Formats: sequence, C-alpha cells, structure tokens
Amino acid sequence: MTEGLMLILLAPRLPEDVVAAVDAFIAEHGLSIESRRWLSEPRTSQDHGACLEYRLVGNAIDLAILRQKTLALGEKQGVDIAVQEDSPWRDKRRLVCFDMDSTLIKAEVIDELARRHGVYDDVARVTERAMRGELDFKQSFRERMAKLEGLDESVVTEIAENLQLMDGVERLMFHLKRLGYRTVILSGGFNYFARYLQERLGFDEVHANELVVADGKVTGEVREPIVDAERKAALLERIAHREGLNLEQTVAVGDGANDLKMLAVAGLGIAFRAKPLVRRQASQSISTLGIDAVLYLLGHCEANLEPALD
Repeated sequence: MTEGLMLILLAPRLPEDVVAAVDAFIAEHGLSIESRRWLSEPRTSQDHGACLEYRLVGNAIDLAILRQKTLALGEKQGVDIAVQEDSPWRDKRRLVCFDMDSTLIKAEVIDELARRHGVYDDVARVTERAMRGELDFKQSFRERMAKLEGLDESVVTEIAENLQLMDGVERLMFHLKRLGYRTVILSGGFNYFARYLQERLGFDEVHANELVVADGKVTGEVREPIVDAERKAALLERIAHREGLNLEQTVAVGDGANDLKMLAVAGLGIAFRAKPLVRRQASQSISTLGIDAVLYLLGHCEANLEPALD
C-alpha cells in the first residue's frame, strides 16, 4: 500500500551537499520524491533560516524507525529533519500549546528566582534528585517552592519585566494570531510570568502554577492542582474538546521530559531545542532555528507570510 509522507529539512543554511545527502537518504530507503518546494527563500534566509519541504511516497513505511534514522542523519549534517504523515489535517490545525520556560523564554524562572534568593545550589540539588528519579515532578516542585519562602515580590516583578524571549517568538505569535490559531501556555512554571507573556504576546489563555505571594513575600506554598506532565496533556485534550477540535488539529511545543505526554497527545508534537532524550521520543524536533520555524512545520511558506508584516 502506497503511503505519503512530508519531510521538512531545516537549518540556517542548506548547502547543495546537504540537500544531496538527504536526497540520497530518501532513495536508499525506497522512497520516491513526488514533489519538493522551498518554504523559505531558496537555500538560505538570513532572518528565518532555510526550509525545504519534500512530499514523499513509499510502501510499508515504518514511520518510527524512519524518524530515528532522520534524527541521526540530521545530527550528522547539522540540520533538522522532520517527518510527518501527509495528513489531511495538516492545513486544518487550529490549537497550538506551548511550554514556557526554555521554550517561549530563554530562562528557567525557578532557577532565576532561586539565584536571586541565594538558594540556587539547594534548588539545583532537588532538581538533580528529580532527574535521577528519586522525586516526581510534584514532589520536586513542592521542595523547590519551599526554598523560595521569603523572596521579595519586587524581585519577581523585576525578573518578569526582564524576561528574555526565545528567538523568533514574536514573529511566530504575530503570524499564529493573524492566521487564526488559538494559542495557549501550558507551563509547569508560574502563572505570574505566563500572564506577563500573555499580555505582551497575546496568548489566548494560560495554565500554570500559582506563585503564592502574601504581604509582599513569596510564601513557599503550593496550590493545587500542580501543572505537571499529566495535567499538561489533560489540559490540551480538554481545550481541544471545548473548542470543538479533533486532536489531530492540535500542536504542542516543549523542551523538557515533562512535556513528552503533551507532545504525544497532540496531533503534531514538536521538541524545541530539547535534550537528546526528548528529541528521540518526540515525533518532531527543531534545534537549529528559532521557534518561529514552527511555521514551517505547519506548512506555511515564507513568501506568503512576510507581506503581512508590511
């Protein structure tokens, strides 16, 4: 049975030898190129990177194995290679959900708060225990929050006002809003910062953990429900149902292990500048470009996007 695939090649530049290597890979795996087109300006785009989209056909394709092989090829060539089914839902996706820390912004906010409060090493030790599997996310979150007790609210405000946005996030949000996507932050971080981003960038809704402040000080308390991996995935499903959307119409973008369940539930799950474990488990990944490269994975062509900025 003939199956269709979309292969998207991404990098700051795509020299001829890299494209030739991908063409050879396609042929070696018994796939035929039905068509290909530049979603970026050909070869390179100084501002937004280069993107070449292939429409492929083949028989008895094991998509999971193919994705692992393209991941290895991409690492060898210094490019991103995303493989998707040629789904009829591709141009009908309408909901995009984002992690916040290290996805929409360049910082891990809890680390910044801990650094300013003089407890960074203590918080880092809790994080290490969680990474070793000694604590789950909820346990580690409670322990880290307790160490922030007494932090002055003015420090929180200062950090919020100086958040460094991820490369490409303003361009991405401009176009997603213009094109009618619903945009949501689903964060294991804090709603204080998520709401700041919502006001600045125009997200439709945010779901994050509450940073409890009383009498001008962080209390160190945690209010339920904690937004962990399971809750992120459940919220994505709930929002899609509320909006009358099929899950195939949803997109999730995140960088951490606590995003994997959300990425798996979404019709298109994208690991962004993620650690190797997350890249291997996610169906798609972007590491070489800014977060606005999500537009390419959604099938949008730069020539059709940029006139809207004029």
